[in-house]
Amino acid sequence: MTGNAGPQNERGGILPAQAIRRLIEQGYIKVKEPLLEGQLQPASLDLRLGPCAWRVRASFLPGSEARVADKLDEFALHRIDLTESAVLETGCVYVAPLLEGLALPTGISASANPKSSTGRLDVFTRVIADTVSAFDQVPAGYTGPLYAEICPQTFPIIVRQGSRLSQIRFRQGAAADTDAALADLHRRERLVSSDQPDIAQGIALSVDLAGDDNGLVGYRAKRHTGLVDVDAPGSCAVLDYWEPIRLHGEKRLILDPDEFYILASREAVNVPPTHAAEMVPFNPLVGEFRVHYAGFFDPGFGHAAAGGAGSRAVLEVRSHKVPFILEHGQIIGRLIYERMAEVPEMLYGSALGSHYQAQGLKLSKHFK
Repeated sequence: MTGNAGPQNERGGILPAQAIRRLIEQGYIKVKEPLLEGQLQPASLDLRLGPCAWRVRASFLPGSEARVADKLDEFALHRIDLTESAVLETGCVYVAPLLEGLALPTGISASANPKSSTGRLDVFTRVIADTVSAFDQVPAGYTGPLYAEICPQTFPIIVRQGSRLSQIRFRQGAAADTDAALADLHRRERLVSSDQPDIAQGIALSVDLAGDDNGLVGYRAKRHTGLVDVDAPGSCAVLDYWEPIRLHGEKRLILDPDEFYILASREAVNVPPTHAAEMVPFNPLVGEFRVHYAGFFDPGFGHAAAGGAGSRAVLEVRSHKVPFILEHGQIIGRLIYERMAEVPEMLYGSALGSHYQAQGLKLSKHFK
């Protein structure tokens, strides 16, 4: 499915909020309901669940020749009404149409990611598009609907029409910096608090297991908890859902198989207004654990001009099959910085009421 040429910007990069707004006004992004306050972020657009969802037998991709709706006819078990609210159970897979669709011009592609709060709830969420054989990827020129695949892993959740679990970012041309350009940007902006950062296809982040004055290094999720309403910040008591982890002495943590942990990076992160960032896995061969990187790092994250002084990255960690010993300072991912096509009209930070500016170790906004 191919869109027309559309508007072109001579400078490639990630499109900022004002450019995304223009795409909406010109019909390249289709919205079935008016945008909500805060839905447009500095370098991304929050995606909203539509009026229904389907419980499906298993996760799927439509492939290069099929529509998602055709696969739903084949794999759906039952339809769920989201116009009021509904519970999505752990271990089950759901697919919901989104209120946003696309008719992208040929020069603009898109990628999606879970919102930060979604990842910190351990809700596995991916975006699916018709005739696209990859999750969270939308090729340039795509015209068609978007769907969210949702699979709560730890907590059962309450959602409804309009709930925002994913966000989408738009790219025009090349956006990623080379290692040399990233090193130069670090010298100017101090992207991470490390004096000698490891730069190789991104800038390395490591895990903090030193903790605070009380030895707190993270949280382990409890099982068989109550519900979490994704649209109700501050509605859940921390200790009803999480077990604090405190270390004294050796700075290492044994990850139990299939348990979910919230940890933090040792480095504070700074994303200047000229760039956006995203975490990518470091190396799947270094251990049997997975860090579920949720959300994008918007321009202004941790930046002094946006009310920050460096913010640590929160890590959603799960070990698979075998226990794994995680050591303080172990590299767990790399931060990829991408150029903005232009500086956004707004930056992530206190002026926007951003939940995670200047954060340290922090659970999702749902916990008080």
